[in-house]
Amino acid sequence: MTVKSDHISRKSLRVIEYGGLIIITIATLIAGAQEILFMVEAQRVTLADLLLLFIYLEIIAMVAVYLESGKLPIRMPLYIAIVALARYLALDSKGMDSWKIVSISASIIMLAFAVLVIRFGHTRFSYKSITDKDKGS
Repeated sequence: MTVKSDHISRKSLRVIEYGGLIIITIATLIAGAQEILFMVEAQRVTLADLLLLFIYLEIIAMVAVYLESGKLPIRMPLYIAIVALARYLALDSKGMDSWKIVSISASIIMLAFAVLVIRFGHTRFSYKSITDKDKGS
């Protein structure tokens, strides 16, 4: 592969990546606006509504972090999953049997534990210290 075709390939992938991020952002903003209109029509706000808006906000924040750093912190999708499961519990817990409630609650706890492990790993074993050790070898 020549240098020019490699440059064109990378640029094309970058355009596709930004296009996808724009689509995700626009779709999230539309979904958030629809949810707000639904709350206005219903003339009430429930916990499930607030959690859904929080999920939308987290998605937009995730896109912003990705655009700023070019990296996607694994914690952000975990936070979104935790809020989504909490919303599911808030909406449907009356119709669930107790084992389903326990399993969803356990899933939330496992995701929260995963976040703690990742945070601990990032503070205790930072990438900077690993690359510094590799350079010293």
